[in-house]
Amino acid sequence: MCNGYLGRQLFILFLLPPLFRMAQWYQLQQLDSKFLEQVHQLYDDSFPMEIRQYLAQWLENQDWEHAANNVSFATVLFHDLLSQLDDQFSRFLIENNFLLQHNIRKSKRNLQDNFQEDPIQMAMIICSCLKEERKILSSARLSNQMEVGSIQNTVIGMLDKQKELDAEVKGVKNHVIDVEQDIKTLEDMQDEYDFKCKTLQNREHESNSTSQEEYKKEQMHLNKMFLSLDLKRKEVVNKIVQLLNATEHTQTALINEELVEWKRRQQTACIGGPPNACLDQLQNWFTIVAESLQQVRQQLKKLEELEQKFTYDPDPITKNKQVLQDRTHSLFKQLIQSSFVVERQPCMPTHPQRPLVLKTGVQFTVKLRLLVKLQELNYNLKVKVLFDKDVSEKNSVKGFRKFNILGTSTKVMNMEESTNGSLAAEFRHLQLKEQKNAGSRTNEGPLIVTEELHSLSFETQLCQPGLVIDLETTSLPIVVISNVSQLPSGWASILWFNMLSTDPKNLSFFLNPPYAKWSKLSEVLSWQFSSVTKRGLNADQLSMLGEKLLGPTSGGSHDCLIPWTRFCKENINDKNFPFWLWIEGILELIKKHLLCLWNDGCIMGFISKEKERTLLKDQSPGTFLLRFSESSREGAITFTWVEGSQIEPQFHSVEPYTKKELSAVTFPDIIRNYKVMAAENIPENPLRFLYPDIPKDNAFGKYYSRPKEAPEPMDLDSPKGNGYIKTELISVSEVHPSRLQSPENLLPMSPEEFDEVSRMVDPAEIDTVTFRLFQDSTVEDSRCS
Repeated sequence: MCNGYLGRQLFILFLLPPLFRMAQWYQLQQLDSKFLEQVHQLYDDSFPMEIRQYLAQWLENQDWEHAANNVSFATVLFHDLLSQLDDQFSRFLIENNFLLQHNIRKSKRNLQDNFQEDPIQMAMIICSCLKEERKILSSARLSNQMEVGSIQNTVIGMLDKQKELDAEVKGVKNHVIDVEQDIKTLEDMQDEYDFKCKTLQNREHESNSTSQEEYKKEQMHLNKMFLSLDLKRKEVVNKIVQLLNATEHTQTALINEELVEWKRRQQTACIGGPPNACLDQLQNWFTIVAESLQQVRQQLKKLEELEQKFTYDPDPITKNKQVLQDRTHSLFKQLIQSSFVVERQPCMPTHPQRPLVLKTGVQFTVKLRLLVKLQELNYNLKVKVLFDKDVSEKNSVKGFRKFNILGTSTKVMNMEESTNGSLAAEFRHLQLKEQKNAGSRTNEGPLIVTEELHSLSFETQLCQPGLVIDLETTSLPIVVISNVSQLPSGWASILWFNMLSTDPKNLSFFLNPPYAKWSKLSEVLSWQFSSVTKRGLNADQLSMLGEKLLGPTSGGSHDCLIPWTRFCKENINDKNFPFWLWIEGILELIKKHLLCLWNDGCIMGFISKEKERTLLKDQSPGTFLLRFSESSREGAITFTWVEGSQIEPQFHSVEPYTKKELSAVTFPDIIRNYKVMAAENIPENPLRFLYPDIPKDNAFGKYYSRPKEAPEPMDLDSPKGNGYIKTELISVSEVHPSRLQSPENLLPMSPEEFDEVSRMVDPAEIDTVTFRLFQDSTVEDSRCS
């Protein structure tokens, strides 16, 4: 063929069996709390965790990925799920467990309301949850297997930093307790001084009750008490100043370092990087500091009361109280405002691995959290969501679209709704609708739809006696699409922004997008694979991708700069599609058809044809490797094998397989049953060893489909046949006889190989070919003699 690939045809042999799923719910429950927190975040009212718990084994044994793409199968599973819930209800009925009966009946009713008309949506949600669970398990395993060296040193450094910060926070708390004790002592001293003063005054009015010397003596004692009282007041004021200094230092570290690092880790996690750390530790620190500042406010009020009872000139309380009150208020306000964060960025439940890309008319979720967990704030903060608030681009960028938010746009923060008891508000049913301007719309703006960045803002107000604080936070920039076909390009924009910018308000980013270093982009590309599978990209694979983006002369240098247009907009080399869409097509192919093979490391994937031949030329005949096609936008995979001698090796590549073929036959079955056939030759499978020297069946055997054994002729219990012979699809390439190995390498065959051929080829044809081969060899022998 002109494209260098061997053509192939599909031949029908027998049917494939269903897929098998492994259990995982029990494993999840054994994880540490930081991973369990991620599991909790997967489930909400649309598909509650109770159902996951009750029907764990059954849910994991179903093929939800297939159901998510097949409405008939999704409908069957939906009704099966309802039946499973009915069975569970019956068990609770026998156990006379009224509460669980109520819960499961409510869950069933919600499922019917939400998915009766759209069972595919349910299948997609369950499929997504199970995939995310597997990712969490994988992250937990990776966490447990962290190697020594730089990673370990980093972890130790982080732990040391956390211990130091933990000690500072506890120091603030203890300092507050000390001040509390000092104020109590001060109050006792002032009460005693006040009592003594009044007692002396009363004696002064009584004639001859006290001698002049005794009066002077008591007066001197009062003066000493006053000096001690003044000294104690100065000491308390000074301790509060020191306390506020320590609080400010600790608070600055929390806000400017820990919180900033958490937000950066959140950005990284959003684009497929390592999972973000749990917020619980940060919440604990924020809460302790906030409680301490609240106590300082009360302590200052107490000092003011003491001042009102007794003051003098110069009184240290009178002199410093306003400054201390203002500073305490300022610190508390800064802490509260900084503690209002977006815990889970906007995301469509249908695409959990593509956050920050929202489609008009499709519901999305977003979760807010206040890191200061004070009981008096429960149900007291009403959060309102706004779209593109104070966004200057609406007026400055031509063609910039405007949207309205549909659904419940206000939510009250509470501690009951969140599984870990945090003060949170989760919006679960928001949608976007574009504002249609009068007249025809023009697309003459500088930004295309998927480069146009928007934001969600969230507002609330904290009101306490003598204290009103406005709180506001903003989501990371989002891309709004109107068609799911725009999702890959929208995700590319999210990748580029979060890789290169930390300013969520920079919505004009793509008016002049910065270049990316290959060292950073290669890491992000690897995350795209590791976030949906168990394997990222190795150095060789990234080197090939670097050469594809930068050219063969670059060698994939880490310092090379890549423009945004080269990554996502320009066609690569002589192809009619850009680099990112090619990668996206391969990702989809892996997720839907090649996941197990990719996870096992069977697929070399990204390798140039030149490197491919270099690797294969010194290998045994029949050695093959698997790589992705460079000419298919939708994603395709091929295999190349070597035959002949090492002096003159011959290389053959089969025409790439796309999702269309892989939907009909699994790739391991294609490899097992693949045949090369030339005229007058018996079909043979040329594939023997997966590179470098792994026997084919050892590498792929566990993934072969195993047909059910045919029932015996007299098996009366077996179901009756439908009159058809079961079939299976195999791939066959036709080649010229000269490209095949010589007949002596084809024969003799093992009994198993002969049985395989006998299943495909009529016995009469085998006899004919064997007779001709026999005649040819007889003629050759006579010539030699």
